[in-house]
Amino acid sequence: MADTPRRIYRAKPTESPEPPGTPGKPARTQTIQFDPAEPLDEEPPKPKKRTPKPAVDKPAKADKPKAKRKGKATKDDAAPTPEEIIKKRRRRCADAEDIAGFFSKLIAMVVLLALLFGFAFGVTPMENDDMAPRISAGDLLFYYRLADDWANGDVMVFEKDGEQYVGRIVARGGDTVEVTDQATLVVNGSTVLENDIYYTTPKYDDGPAYPVTLAQDEFFILCDYREGARDSRYFGPVKASEVKGKVITVIRRSGL
Repeated sequence: MADTPRRIYRAKPTESPEPPGTPGKPARTQTIQFDPAEPLDEEPPKPKKRTPKPAVDKPAKADKPKAKRKGKATKDDAAPTPEEIIKKRRRRCADAEDIAGFFSKLIAMVVLLALLFGFAFGVTPMENDDMAPRISAGDLLFYYRLADDWANGDVMVFEKDGEQYVGRIVARGGDTVEVTDQATLVVNGSTVLENDIYYTTPKYDDGPAYPVTLAQDEFFILCDYREGARDSRYFGPVKASEVKGKVITVIRRSGL
C-alpha cells in the first residue's frame, strides 16, 4: 500500500499583540503537520495566542534644571536689601579686626619673649660633666641675668677668656680662700665641709698662689666634680662682669 501523502496546512499569520516598546515587529508564522488518518476537511488547530508580557515602565529621566532666561530676574538674583548689605559689611569688618588682633598679639608675644630671654633670662646646655652628679652633660640650664643676691652654693653661668663655664660659688668678695696640699678647701681660716660634694678638692700646679683674698666684685668658683674640672683653681677668681646669670632651673636630658 502506497504511502498517503500528508497534507500540510499553513496557518494564517496571526497578529499577536505587540509588547510595548517593539513597534513594527513582523508576526511569526507556525507550520503544523497533521496525521493522514485524520479527516482532511477539518480545520487545522489554531495556534495558541501568546500572552503579552506586562509592560515595564522605564524610570523617567531626571528633569534638568531649566536654564535661566536672560533678561528676567529670579528670586536669587534679587537685589540685596540695605540691611543685608550692612550685615555683610559688619561681618567683614569683624573678620578683619579678628585677624589684625591675632597678629598683633602674636607680635607682642614674640617681642616679649625676645625681651625676657634677651635681657632677663637665658638658656644654655651643659656641655660637660664638670657639675656631675647634680647636672649632667646635655641638661638645659635656665638662668636669671639680673641676679644680685648671690650666696655661697649658688650655681652660676660665666665666661672666662671667651669660653663659657658653669660652677658653684664657694667664696665671695672679702673672703680669703686657700686650697691645701691635702686637697681640702679653707675659707677665712676654716675648713669647709661639703656634704653634697663626693670628691676631694686637689690643688692645681698652674693655679693661683694661695691664699687668695677676693675683691668685692670677685667670686671663687668650684665645680662639683672637683677632680680635673676647670674652675677658679685653674684660672683664678671670677669677676662680676664675667657672670652671665644664676641658674634657677635645670631640665634633665631624660625628660626631653
